[in-house]
Amino acid sequence: MAGVSDDATLRMPPLVNAAIIAVGSELLTPTRLDTNSLFITEQLNALGVDVVAKAVVGDDRRRLIEVFNAFRRQAGLIVFSGGLGPTDDDVTREAVAAALDLPLKEDVQITAHLRARFAARGDTTPMPENNRRQAMVPEGAEVLENTRGSAPGLWIDNGEQVVLLLPGPPREMRPMLTALTAGPLRERTSGEVLLRRVLKIAGRIESQTDEVLQPLYREWLLQTPPVAATILAQLGQLEVHLTARDEARDRANAALAAAVSQVLEALGDDVFSSNGQPLEEVVGELLVKRGWTIGAAESCTGGLITSRLTDIAGSSRYVMQSVVTYSNEAKVTLLGVSPDAIAEHGAVSEAVALAMAAGMRSHAGVDVGIGVTGIAGPGGGTPEKPVGTVAVAAVTARMTRSRVFRFMGEREQIKFQASQAALDMVRRILLIPDS
Repeated sequence: MAGVSDDATLRMPPLVNAAIIAVGSELLTPTRLDTNSLFITEQLNALGVDVVAKAVVGDDRRRLIEVFNAFRRQAGLIVFSGGLGPTDDDVTREAVAAALDLPLKEDVQITAHLRARFAARGDTTPMPENNRRQAMVPEGAEVLENTRGSAPGLWIDNGEQVVLLLPGPPREMRPMLTALTAGPLRERTSGEVLLRRVLKIAGRIESQTDEVLQPLYREWLLQTPPVAATILAQLGQLEVHLTARDEARDRANAALAAAVSQVLEALGDDVFSSNGQPLEEVVGELLVKRGWTIGAAESCTGGLITSRLTDIAGSSRYVMQSVVTYSNEAKVTLLGVSPDAIAEHGAVSEAVALAMAAGMRSHAGVDVGIGVTGIAGPGGGTPEKPVGTVAVAAVTARMTRSRVFRFMGEREQIKFQASQAALDMVRRILLIPDS
């Protein structure tokens, strides 16, 4: 990159951590998500740069300066995305220049490029003068070409710190950042890689899992390279994130592989994925391995189990049929559930879930039948069977499993947890070898 000599780059301490500031008032509404930060994090991690802080800030100059100044004390690399457009609410350039006490000057080459870009469109309307805002560059900043849009990016060396200003639209930001990580950013890093593995766990609570893994944490941090671990509680599952940093990718991978093996030994079959796979994909692979087929009889989940299974490409090999039997009458007429069982035990019961699973297996001619019935809320609960009560069953030729769960949360959360419990029940059955 122009303006930075190789000797100067070598003398600079490597960038080891970063902070990301996503700019845009629209990102603070429920209709827009900040997806840029995920891509930026992935790219920086590949260079061994750890993202230590993220923030979403609206189009407000004062707040941007406040967050920027706070992050400057935490990270060697600050990455902005967004706020580089031509309108009055695009204030990223102005905020960064003010915080760093750098004057803004118009880059006539950028202005000429913008005028040419407008002319190339064949539009007789000349470039609006407010587009010249995009040509304002803080003194000493390097301009980064935007091959897919009008807003150039900026690289600012602030002593040992680097500040990047990237455009907000992903189609413009991604190629610009990719070019930087292949060149100037790579030259400013330590040469280490930062690798992660994600293990997903069902059937355990967070505190219990943490207690089991505590001795391993200490062991991992004392080894070379050290492995850091974080437990995250997700809806219907836990995740253990393992991270290793090293100059040699093979060494980091070996450390992570050893740590994964230790977690698998400690937690056993409760770990359903050691490479980030979702549960429905794991179940699908096990069904294919067995050569088995599956069908689901769903009440409170409303077809969610089948939807998740069929989200996986190639699921037609094992998903044969499903039925949503929301009413008691449908359970009786479509699945052969006994009215007496419903009257005696209630529609939400292990007896009815088992009858639904068996009926599904029989009517569809599949190897595994699932039955799920429950109370997703917000109404319908009783003191004996409150909202969140769900009965789950799975039936094969040689085995039946059933359980009543008490899930917490809103309707959508209860439905997802019920589908997760059903898929995990099937997974555990599929892990049992044929006798």
